[in-house]
Amino acid sequence: MSTPPRDGRNPLTGLSSLDDPVRQRLYQYIASCDDPVAREDAASAAGISRTLAAYHLDKLAEAGILSVSYARPAGRSGPGAGRPAKRYARTRDELSVSVPPRNYRLLADLLVSAMVADDAGTVRSAISAAARRAGREIPVRHGLVSTLEEFGYEPAVNAAGDIELRNCPFERLARQYTEAVCGLNLNLIQGMLEGTGESPQRAALTPCERRCCVTVRARRHGGRHR
Repeated sequence: MSTPPRDGRNPLTGLSSLDDPVRQRLYQYIASCDDPVAREDAASAAGISRTLAAYHLDKLAEAGILSVSYARPAGRSGPGAGRPAKRYARTRDELSVSVPPRNYRLLADLLVSAMVADDAGTVRSAISAAARRAGREIPVRHGLVSTLEEFGYEPAVNAAGDIELRNCPFERLARQYTEAVCGLNLNLIQGMLEGTGESPQRAALTPCERRCCVTVRARRHGGRHR
């Protein structure tokens, strides 16, 4: 019914752990943060007690939805600083379920590895052109931000008006084939911009450890993102 368990975890069981409004709020807040989150901050964001937040956060960690690290508060170190406290971040592992089982991941691995192995650059050029063309053909009905949300990029507009993409839909492949997959992301998003009459150069590579490698810059002459 689901993809094979990984590290002893059943993906269906893991995903079902999010079937709770409180856990959804906690997860969404942590996913929006660049750095690991303390229990107190997560509790405040979700509007619940620290004790209740700790319970749900640990359950999400057990299910493989969150990863756990330990750190002392900023500025506190050495003797008397107390024990390091738990911090939570969205895991970089994936949980997926398909009925019946499918293995698109293997196909993606084969295609990207073939592109990387092509010393002549023919396959890379063809796939890059296909990504750009696919981006141009994507219907941007409710604005660029909404379209990026639909494709799993989790866009967020920062204080400068740039669109940062908090998630890479191709995370696992990007870790293994970083340059190739980041280039495809860039071509796809530049194609989206072209399709709406925007300058494709607004999309640029800005490598970041926990986010997509592409940032869409604000328009030079102001205006809202479409």
